[in-house]
Amino acid sequence: MECVIREWNISDANHLASMLNNKKVLDNLRDGLPYPYTIDAAKEYICAMIHCDKTKTFPFAITVKNQVIGSIGVFRCENIHFRTAEMGYYIGEPYWGQGFATSAVEQVCNYVFTNTDIIRIFAEPFAYNMASCRVLEKAGFQLEGILQKNAVKNGQILDMKMYAKIKNE
Repeated sequence: MECVIREWNISDANHLASMLNNKKVLDNLRDGLPYPYTIDAAKEYICAMIHCDKTKTFPFAITVKNQVIGSIGVFRCENIHFRTAEMGYYIGEPYWGQGFATSAVEQVCNYVFTNTDIIRIFAEPFAYNMASCRVLEKAGFQLEGILQKNAVKNGQILDMKMYAKIKNE
């Protein structure tokens, strides 16, 4: 079964809240998301993504049979890095290990490289998150290095990995 990335709809709020109302998912994301994750929080996020600057932010719902199973976004950097963008994503736990994240990463990279002037997309998963590292590798990202003691999550100092994919010209 294939996943599809598409623009967010306010009607996605229930499924988004369901996916993010899971500590296992949140433990692999950056801080800032409330827990428990409510439908109101989901609606607020979706509205922000619908109205974002589409030259700097490229947010997509990851769907199967038009039901949200996760989220992926690419965010343009600024200043001398304006042709570089950071990617973040997650898949709801019931859908882990089925290839959906790899497919979504490939789809969003293709979209960004085809429709923008961005030439480099990077991602920084926690070093312990081998599943996310494998997703990036399968999608053609190259490991550029280890960012030692780069983050504090849940009270622990963690390494992160720097992965990047460069547009083929």
